[in-house]
Amino acid sequence: MGEATTNAVVETVTNVNNAVNGVVWGVGGITLLLVAGIVMTCVNKGFQFSHFAHWIKKTIGAIFSDRHITKHTGKESKAISQFQSLCTAMAATIGTGNIVGVATAIMLGGPGAVFWMWIMALFGMMTNYSENVLGIYFRRKGKSGEWRGGAMYYLKDGLGGYRGFKHIGKILAIIFSVFCLLASFGIGNMSQVNSIAGNMQAAFNIPPYVTGIALVIIASVVILGGLKRVAGVAEKLVPVMAILYIIGALVVIFAHVSAVPAVFAAIFKGAFGVKAAGGGIIGYGIQKAITMGFKRGAFSNEAGLGSSVMVHSSSNVKEPVQQGMWGIFEVFADTIIVCTLTALVVLTSGCVDLNTGAMISTNEGAGLVGEAFGTVFGPFGGKFIAIAILLFAFSTVLGWSHYGTTAWQYLFGEKTQIIYKIVFVVMIYFGCTMSLQLAWDLSDTFNGLMMIPNLIGVLALCPLVAKITKNYVDRVIRGKNTEPMLSHFGEI
Repeated sequence: MGEATTNAVVETVTNVNNAVNGVVWGVGGITLLLVAGIVMTCVNKGFQFSHFAHWIKKTIGAIFSDRHITKHTGKESKAISQFQSLCTAMAATIGTGNIVGVATAIMLGGPGAVFWMWIMALFGMMTNYSENVLGIYFRRKGKSGEWRGGAMYYLKDGLGGYRGFKHIGKILAIIFSVFCLLASFGIGNMSQVNSIAGNMQAAFNIPPYVTGIALVIIASVVILGGLKRVAGVAEKLVPVMAILYIIGALVVIFAHVSAVPAVFAAIFKGAFGVKAAGGGIIGYGIQKAITMGFKRGAFSNEAGLGSSVMVHSSSNVKEPVQQGMWGIFEVFADTIIVCTLTALVVLTSGCVDLNTGAMISTNEGAGLVGEAFGTVFGPFGGKFIAIAILLFAFSTVLGWSHYGTTAWQYLFGEKTQIIYKIVFVVMIYFGCTMSLQLAWDLSDTFNGLMMIPNLIGVLALCPLVAKITKNYVDRVIRGKNTEPMLSHFGEI
């Protein structure tokens, strides 16, 4: 194939991908995510609001009071603890998007984008909740004894259980698995390690091939060891990286604490077009604020994509709603806490004109956040962000390795999973050393395409989620003597 033909093929693929990506992550796709969150909030009677104290007590609060939450399962068990499942899920969701993505949203949508990011997260909590409830309810044990759950299972057995939908459920389950498998190599692997390599070279002059070799070695030891090893590493890595980043961000925010009232004023004014992004036309400014805010909310916590439910379903928990509440907390921690802190760091540091929403800094993405940290930490600010991206991005790779493995096992069986894991680890090196913009764009599209079959399943099964939720509220919160709804197959 000649160079001209190759270029023409690449251009065609790029154009088609851009068109599909525009549909998936455009107004239609974002609206579908928001509508799903609103529907699941309504059918579950605003569980994330009305039972806020309860789910906080049963998730982050229980870590300090209930040893069962963090207790490791025995060697003979293939399940992981609730805390390990949370950490592994958050390892995949807390990534470069929490730093680079938030900065980009502010740059393109102004301070108002932060408000719409919050709105998407508040409703996304119930989408993630519903996914996890269905994941536990429809999960099955594989031949190895490890729990298998995810959108493919509640599509096949849940949606497929409706009269006349048996084949549709099976087809959608396969489509979801294919999209997940393809996305795992891009958004869950190469795009993440490419960010790591670029930042390591910029901050510490480490050649990409050196970063690639180091990451391949570390990833091989962890990923080839199976889910329990991945979960064990995530359990140690996620709390450390999150706490370090939160402390660093709070130091910057408190150093500019006098700007905080003006920042919140700019966020609310920008959200409703009082001041347009960049000082432009008000209508255009509010449109950009809403679009970028919703996108950041969707990208950062992945609620509605059906990804994190695959690891939540491997938990040793028996109660579907209990794991659902961990899903609520996952979105809360990822977007309401981490993304908000990034936004406040950028906005309080003087990189953005709070009156107009216009950018003052010429930096973008990680460079913008690094500049904001540099206002307090000096030259170490950029290095701090490079280290944060290293930890955030590599943890994402670990989490997505399990998602891809789950999809592979569903499509090709458990005995061949080692093939996927080897290919996944090898692709880490290429992700560090090659410029693969088309691959990044394609993976972004596949990541978004996972949303369509997943949300079809979630919305179709919303009466079941509401029934399971009511059963839990009646039994656990109101103390009624009701038979529990724990598993569709009777396996607990």
